[in-house]
Amino acid sequence: MARSRRLAVAGYPHHLIQRGNNRCPIFVDASDREEYLAMLREAAVSAGVALHAYVLMDNHVHLLGTPAAADALSRMMQVLGRNYVGWFNHRHGRSGTLWEGRFRSSLIESESYLLACMRYIELNPVRAGMVASAEAFAWSSARHHLGLRTDALLTDHALFWSLGNTPFEREAAWRRFLEEGVPNAEAQAFALSVVRGRALGSQTFLNRVASETGLRVVPARRGRPPRTTLSPIKAPGQRIT
Repeated sequence: MARSRRLAVAGYPHHLIQRGNNRCPIFVDASDREEYLAMLREAAVSAGVALHAYVLMDNHVHLLGTPAAADALSRMMQVLGRNYVGWFNHRHGRSGTLWEGRFRSSLIESESYLLACMRYIELNPVRAGMVASAEAFAWSSARHHLGLRTDALLTDHALFWSLGNTPFEREAAWRRFLEEGVPNAEAQAFALSVVRGRALGSQTFLNRVASETGLRVVPARRGRPPRTTLSPIKAPGQRIT
């Protein structure tokens, strides 16, 4: 059976997830995570992907990035996956696949969903019960956005900069946004969209992307269509009208 074409559009942010095969660990210790991040940075720069957020869980990773070209995400993940698997297998004396098939991705609308997707990613360890706060987890972009370190891997999105005129204002706004937590409906929307390869955004956004690319941005559904969709997500300081 032929694989479905991945929806990837240059200049728009995408949420990516990649899992270990059979949910096996893809990181054993800090050295594994440090090497993965170093390889990720090199692959992102080479492919032309601006990374805005990430989290390295034990058996999967979440990334949020904007590709300069439609195939940039695939090129980044192919190089990263191949290099990291070889390194990981050699270091741990194993062989064979490490990943559970292809990485999965979802195109998202910046204005309504980007900051919320960043929050969803950075609070992943909190939802998993690994830590009490996002900043307590060393292997995510949270500390960078909270002003606790500078992460050379990241390119801050313009919407993050819009949270305040100074670093202090942006960091304080981001802390408040993280402390609000992730509503269940929001978490489900992000999880389902990335697993199913769906675009996530308003109908206006979906229509615009479809018109610009000539691609189907939401897979065809069987049966009766759902009655409701997720409402736009309120970002820090944003009013929804």
